[in-house]
Amino acid sequence: MLLWGPVEAQRARNFVLHDTTSQAPHNWFNLDPETDRIPGVSTERAYRELLSGKTPTEVIVAVIDSGIDVEHEDLQGRIWVNPGEIAGNGLDDDGNGYVDDVHGWNFIGGPNGEHVDFDTYEVTRLYKVLHAKYEGKTVAQADNKHEFALYQKVKEEFEAEREQWESQAVAFRPFYEQYAAARSQLQAALGKEEITLQDLEQFDPQTDELKLARGIVGFAYTNDLDDAQIEEFHSYITRFLDYNLNPNFDPRHIVGDDYSNKQERFYGNGLVEGPDAEHGTHVAGIIAARRDNALGMAGIAAPVKIMVLRAVPNGDERDKDIANAIRYAVDNGARIINMSFGKAYSPDKALVDEAVRYAAAKGVLLVHAAGNDSKNIDQGDNFPTKRFLGSKKSAENWLEVGASAWGSGTTFVGDFSNYGRKTVDVFAPGVDLYSTVPGSEYRSMSGTSMAAPVVSGVAALLMAYYPELSASQVKDILKQSAVRYTKGRVNLPGEEPESKRGQTRFKKLSNTGGVVNAYYALQLAQKQSKRQ
Repeated sequence: MLLWGPVEAQRARNFVLHDTTSQAPHNWFNLDPETDRIPGVSTERAYRELLSGKTPTEVIVAVIDSGIDVEHEDLQGRIWVNPGEIAGNGLDDDGNGYVDDVHGWNFIGGPNGEHVDFDTYEVTRLYKVLHAKYEGKTVAQADNKHEFALYQKVKEEFEAEREQWESQAVAFRPFYEQYAAARSQLQAALGKEEITLQDLEQFDPQTDELKLARGIVGFAYTNDLDDAQIEEFHSYITRFLDYNLNPNFDPRHIVGDDYSNKQERFYGNGLVEGPDAEHGTHVAGIIAARRDNALGMAGIAAPVKIMVLRAVPNGDERDKDIANAIRYAVDNGARIINMSFGKAYSPDKALVDEAVRYAAAKGVLLVHAAGNDSKNIDQGDNFPTKRFLGSKKSAENWLEVGASAWGSGTTFVGDFSNYGRKTVDVFAPGVDLYSTVPGSEYRSMSGTSMAAPVVSGVAALLMAYYPELSASQVKDILKQSAVRYTKGRVNLPGEEPESKRGQTRFKKLSNTGGVVNAYYALQLAQKQSKRQ
């Protein structure tokens, strides 16, 4: 049994939760641990018991991500429209430096309407630069000993990962080619596009070639490998080897900026969807999908407008783009910035830190996903980070978010989620969240990328109904009102559950030991508002 209660309370409330281990309950992240017996963030209960009859003010939430399908049926009326811009006239009507930024801005787009889709990992970019300077040298020959040590670390990581995917390719690509040829032969022989295992069992091949084809395709099917899975793995291999881990690949010419000029701000285009908006659209739906249209799913915060900032490719985002996206959001009225991305290295962290300080000075809350590496990030970074470079100080306007699951078992924490008693502030639902994807469709996805927008949505509720609250006050309220997991043990991400280190107490995974909760946060906000 799990014991739950708001962190600020002196006594934890006892809630008996449903132990659902197979399939996520519908709308679970919006449900309540007491009334529904599901450890969501109590959105529905908050609207029903605390917000009925109250009038909110609109809150702009900037989503820095891969792009968003602004035409999605469940996001209609929820996408920010720049009031000072006239769409499609090719002019910077509001004088903010960005032409036709109607819904936000694409910092990885080009002046001719092109887009960066794939990009390298930061470790690949560092490897390329440092390899040219230090390969073949000893530490005694290095001008910069710190940089030389960084190269040794980067080289080991890059070459190990590249070798892993090259080995996968050597093993998989011959099978992939054989499978594709065999499937094509069977399609022609059977006269149908979609082939089932039953088709193969009933088929009587008359040639050795068709017998071999049936054997190859049958082997895949009986091992639960379908066409989509085989194609997906092939695309992964291609992506990693040709793009993410390829030092010779550089798509930055598409953007057309001077990348060495870190202070350059006005580049990109206004086409905010981009070529692959699945991730960003899913994030946007969690925050703001309509609650009044009986379609698909319900987001957390009804009185919200989503500002779309495309800066994250299929690969690692670049610090220059993230810094500029933060500044754009702040300058154009966002009160919350959702950042569901991260990487292992940040060569221009000082640039991002400067933007974070700028957001803090303007009262903007930053919500960041802790990452999906099953690691303790007290002992390793997932950039961007709230701690400033070369300082013990951290951003006061920052929330770091881990991912929780549903039910009362040891699998309460997402097995992929990063954690950290010092670094991670709160957890939020991040396993099997059903939300919007491009083309007015929906699907379930998991990750701290999904947990962060849950927190952004709850923060937006507080700001909408208590607009006098500052970003730092909202942060404190969310932490103080988080619901504690006070009894029992959970699986420690990255460890075998049966091992000595395999389980821990949930309270040790973040500095609050709690899961964000809209109901308790709104109650606390009301108390604080009366005191002001």
